[in-house]
Amino acid sequence: MSGTLPLHATLAARELDQRATRLLGGDSYTLMQRAGQAAWQHLLLHWPQAQRIVVVCGPGNNGGDGYVLARLAHRAGRLVQVVHLPSHVPASETAQRACTDYVASGGKVELFRDTLPVADVVVDAVFGIGLSRAPEADAAALLGAINAQPAPVLALDVPSGVDADRGSTPGVAVVATRTLQFIVRHAGLHTGAALECTGDLDLEELDLPAEAFDDLQPQASLLNQEALALWLLPRRRNTHKGESGHVLCLGGEHGSGGAIILCAEAALRSGAGLVSVATQAGHVAAMLARRPEAMVHAVESGDALQPLLARAHVLALGPGLGQGEWGRALFQLALDSGKPVVLDADALNLLAHAPRALDDAILTPHPGEAARLLGCTTAEVQSDRIAAARAMAERHACVVVLKGAGTVVAAPGASPRIIDAGNPGMAVGGMGDVLTGVIAALRAQGLSSFDAATAGAVLHGAAGDAAAWDGQRGLLPSDLMPHIRRLANP
Repeated sequence: MSGTLPLHATLAARELDQRATRLLGGDSYTLMQRAGQAAWQHLLLHWPQAQRIVVVCGPGNNGGDGYVLARLAHRAGRLVQVVHLPSHVPASETAQRACTDYVASGGKVELFRDTLPVADVVVDAVFGIGLSRAPEADAAALLGAINAQPAPVLALDVPSGVDADRGSTPGVAVVATRTLQFIVRHAGLHTGAALECTGDLDLEELDLPAEAFDDLQPQASLLNQEALALWLLPRRRNTHKGESGHVLCLGGEHGSGGAIILCAEAALRSGAGLVSVATQAGHVAAMLARRPEAMVHAVESGDALQPLLARAHVLALGPGLGQGEWGRALFQLALDSGKPVVLDADALNLLAHAPRALDDAILTPHPGEAARLLGCTTAEVQSDRIAAARAMAERHACVVVLKGAGTVVAAPGASPRIIDAGNPGMAVGGMGDVLTGVIAALRAQGLSSFDAATAGAVLHGAAGDAAAWDGQRGLLPSDLMPHIRRLANP
């Protein structure tokens, strides 16, 4: 569907290689030549003036792809130098054939000695999908040398040192200028630390027969701004505010009133028909001055909250909530209400302290909050963001939005979704409060929890990208508001 792309695990990529080889006559070298040819054409497209090309080859088939590229570049009159470690002689029959053909064409192979030759472009064909652990010392030195030289780097399939399934970099990893994936998009390259390494991502499917992809299940899906049209449909002419839902935003402990203001405004800009706010009395005037469309209530006790809960369709719980007596009381009453709820910030921390089964909920943790929910470290969450999101979804039987670079949306029994929107300028306090309001508003407008979380994350990220047009540094959560409204009407 539009705006959605399948992402695959390395196991599926290997299965496709075997299927493709069978469909292409049983000779794996045919597929390798296609990959090398596609990589050479990609290099020519982006660096047409490059004369000095260094290809760093590993021992496996990724290295074989590099040897094919090197042979084609040599035949085209470029000055080509293939470099490899002493231990990285071709280990497969296909890679050895590619190396032999390159040498037979007059190409030269050199052993790596501390630094790489001067180049206009360096091709990383060391490991591809074949490495999921930290590279050993000699390989780490080689990858470090690729990063140390000044020329642009083209990584074949996967930047060496990046785990293509998890998106982590267990040790040294190549930081590529561009990465050309072969046949399928790798799920791990779209989230976490991998985003620091891939540069611009492209895909070459190598003209495989369609039947090669039969019954191939993706590991996840990638969604961009175009996907919003799947969910945010034009409204009926004869509609009314009740059809767009009533969101109740709960939070804003003393000193944190801005968080609940941002949440409420985001819910309004995302199309909620009604937005109420339950907050401390000291924040009522500021809320009304900033956003008079919101119905603001001073809530000091559970008795004052109950009628607000009864009228609401969806709850946005957590922005500025705090973990004191007042915040804990609102948290307990909100979850006991049985209403659909979006949890963020201190609501997640309170949940981590007292885990409970959740019925219709969407959790929106950043990696630190996710670590508290899972009882692990932030580093462990970031080492496999897809698995962490899945684990939280299964543990709490609800939808989870794991925020960060390459936001992951997971739901029990469903294929995860990765969001291709957002930018580093959004790493500022208050952005999560906006996301909470956006998701709650979409849930109130009738989307399922999984779709509301996904569409909300895409809308939020795309609005952040639009707001960053004038620069990422200094981007504020409130800068997203006009873009949320515009993008919510695709």
